[in-house]
Amino acid sequence: MLKKTYNRQMGGFALTSMACLLCCISMRLPQWRVWYYEDPIIFKPTMAFVGIWKACVFFNGNNSSNMKICHQYNYRDSFIPLYMQINQHLLLVAISFVLFGKITTIITLGSLCMGRLWRNVSGKLFRLSGILKIIASIFIFFAVLLNYISIICKWGIAFPPSFNMPSDPDTQKIGSAMVLATIAAVSFLISGKICISSN
Repeated sequence: MLKKTYNRQMGGFALTSMACLLCCISMRLPQWRVWYYEDPIIFKPTMAFVGIWKACVFFNGNNSSNMKICHQYNYRDSFIPLYMQINQHLLLVAISFVLFGKITTIITLGSLCMGRLWRNVSGKLFRLSGILKIIASIFIFFAVLLNYISIICKWGIAFPPSFNMPSDPDTQKIGSAMVLATIAAVSFLISGKICISSN
């Protein structure tokens, strides 16, 4: 029975590690929202990626090659709307919960392997780890949902003139980073349930 618990917890830990990687990648990528608009200076169709921490604009060069210019920002910037600040905080808190949950799982598994922890204590620690992962999953789901609502409702962002981006695109769609974040959230949820149920 104990070996079965080890196997399930190790599987859950591997799933958590993969989800953590996907979540970190999605946070760094700008492809949360894909904007399409006509550039007011060159009068050409332009594409931009609007992410949680940066926005990237793609320009057509003279030799038909695309140039990418990215601009970093954070929650202290005055032009960042409230919903983006909420998304930034949700993802940061989610990663913090996941890291604490992973540390709890590592310590618990290590102590069990060396026989330093009682079964009932390890069960409580595994449950704590599972609850933290489920909370992180919920936070990521909220961030994804809020981003999706911003696309559906066509909420704009008053970027500074130096960004050379409009506040509202002509059209926009879901980006690949949002898909990665959704996969990460589902993986955290499954991993959390494994932690809770394998005691």
